[in-house]
Amino acid sequence: MAAASSSDSDSCRAESKEANSKWLDAHYDPMANIHTFSACLALADLHGDGEYKLVVGDLGPGGQQPRLKVLKGPTVLTESPLPALPAAAATFLMDQHEPRTPALALASGPCVYVYKNLRPYFKFSLPHLPPNPLEQDLWNQAKEDRIDPLTLKEMLEGIREKAEVPLSVQSLRFLQLELSEMEAFVNQHKSKAIRRQTVITTMSTLKKSLAEEDAVSCLVLGTENKELLVLDSEAFTILAKEAVTSLCFGRYGREDNTLIMTTRGGGLIIKILKRTAVFVEGGGEVGPPPAQATKLNVPRKTRLYVDQTLREREAGTAMHRTFQTDLYLLRLRAARAYVQAIESSLSPVSAIAREPLKLHAVVQGLGPTFKLTLHLQNTSTARPILGLLVCFLYNEALYALPRAFFKVPLLVPGLNYPLETFVESLSDKGISDIIKVGRPSVL
Repeated sequence: MAAASSSDSDSCRAESKEANSKWLDAHYDPMANIHTFSACLALADLHGDGEYKLVVGDLGPGGQQPRLKVLKGPTVLTESPLPALPAAAATFLMDQHEPRTPALALASGPCVYVYKNLRPYFKFSLPHLPPNPLEQDLWNQAKEDRIDPLTLKEMLEGIREKAEVPLSVQSLRFLQLELSEMEAFVNQHKSKAIRRQTVITTMSTLKKSLAEEDAVSCLVLGTENKELLVLDSEAFTILAKEAVTSLCFGRYGREDNTLIMTTRGGGLIIKILKRTAVFVEGGGEVGPPPAQATKLNVPRKTRLYVDQTLREREAGTAMHRTFQTDLYLLRLRAARAYVQAIESSLSPVSAIAREPLKLHAVVQGLGPTFKLTLHLQNTSTARPILGLLVCFLYNEALYALPRAFFKVPLLVPGLNYPLETFVESLSDKGISDIIKVGRPSVL
């Protein structure tokens, strides 16, 4: 009897607590097998029937087998696999077409996957970021076998600790390898281009033109490199890009619509939406111009046009062969001119990768004595050039140079180094010849 009395008392207390609670327990299932977080949950009227569904970007047990789930009450209506782990989910109206059903956007890595009617519709990828120039130069040296894997690792670790531009995924993977695995990795990836890619960390929506609930919205993406991107939901192009570190929108002071931002450099930006502001569609949106829909007044086909069409149809093969022949001749002439420029040293840019040089000469004076200035520039991004020798090759019967040999100092990348000498013309008949620039080691 005492046990029954205690059980009744506990039941009464539970009923009293439920009656005083502000929440009604609608459903509880500890075995629902849903693994996600707040940013991957969204509520939306996906079918336009007035009944809102729960959209879940499910990570899967242990981060394996991510799936897109749509729930109606406690029941899973649809379930489909996702290409990668989701980072955020949002629903938005992307057009004015009827019925007004929202689209679903799932952010994962550097991509946004857009679903329309719960089917894949569009994939947007973030643009690539410029790589670290020092990192690029190191991989170029590895490509030419001028640096061993161990030295490459040490220099990449130094860049990772001090450089402001982060390393690419390729370099980060290389730094995680064991010494025995480095050489194979370098041989496999040294010919690939260095690409640096950021990822999406958060996602939301922003009304594009009107403030109504059923207005078209834009996607707002926050990336790992502290940038905020506003994505047009119709053309899927970036409308705005800001390097902000935090963002807040709401009532500030007596203003209802205030946007507050802090920047990477420590700045504070406060923008207040004008109460008289009217949002209209701009004239510079992406898409075909209005004139494209105008019907053209096409003239009637003439006899000459018909004859030319018949000729092209009958002799199409011969015309194509003639075009290909001319194209091959053009390529051949361009290749011959390029080889001739290299053989005669007429190219101002060095074709040797180990000595990236650019040079041009300036001649000053009216004669018979001229001033010849040779400008040298190291076009490498980070590697200096040391021990370079330069000499002038000329006809000694026509010219006299008091200084025809130079020992070039250390060439720092990006700087211009002038080398000056004088040239005296010895011919009284005005005969001229070419003065070439060469290296004693290759003579």
